[in-house]
Amino acid sequence: MPIAITRAVSPRIVDCELTFRERVPIDYARTIAQHHAYEQALRRLGCTIVHAPELPEAADGVFVEDAAILLDEIAIVTRPGAESRRCETGSIAGLLEKYRPVHRIVEPGCIDGGDVLRIGRALYVGRSKRTNDSGIEQLRAVVAPHGYEVVATSFRGCLHLKSAATYAGVLLFNPEFVQAALFGEIEAVAVDPSEPDAANALLIGETIMMSSSWPRTRARLERRGLRVITVDADELEKAESGVTCCSLVFDA
Repeated sequence: MPIAITRAVSPRIVDCELTFRERVPIDYARTIAQHHAYEQALRRLGCTIVHAPELPEAADGVFVEDAAILLDEIAIVTRPGAESRRCETGSIAGLLEKYRPVHRIVEPGCIDGGDVLRIGRALYVGRSKRTNDSGIEQLRAVVAPHGYEVVATSFRGCLHLKSAATYAGVLLFNPEFVQAALFGEIEAVAVDPSEPDAANALLIGETIMMSSSWPRTRARLERRGLRVITVDADELEKAESGVTCCSLVFDA
């Protein structure tokens, strides 16, 4: 049974780090409700929710994906590129030690989990404002003994690689942000041009979870015969997030 680590929304989410979005008001109560519904959707898909300790002082703490990279054999606790987020990793490390041997990215390396896209035994890692070459090289050294290849990947126009592309049984990607050819021979579905931020989707078993903000892209996936469920996430999206950002999902 898969486990999904989540963390409660901080009352300081209005002060979240932003890079590619303009700051707009975030409805805190509605954000909490959307996060609760997100957790409920994960439960319906068979996940056991494990709550990370609350961090009310960490504006971005709800976005637990950035704090770690989960593989079948090990966990890698990251060193986030935004200094304000480095307080988030200790409590995540403490949880992951129950399930995996834990490795850590250390200074001067920086890496956000949102920049790491796994497809099979390949880890595509986006070079970004949050992930640097030292972080990528440290990750490569840690995962190589377990048979994983690390591929440094270029993208543009968005915060993380998984804002540009995710693996959902097919490669879901925005061609304005990243080239599908970078990911090898793989079936790919481009987002609808009117929904540039729709490339972030979460695959649980054989079901794709995505935001209800992107109905045209959902239709493209369903025309391929893929099963899709949606959750409301428009308040969380104001904080430059997607559905992968709010959980760390892995098999115990």
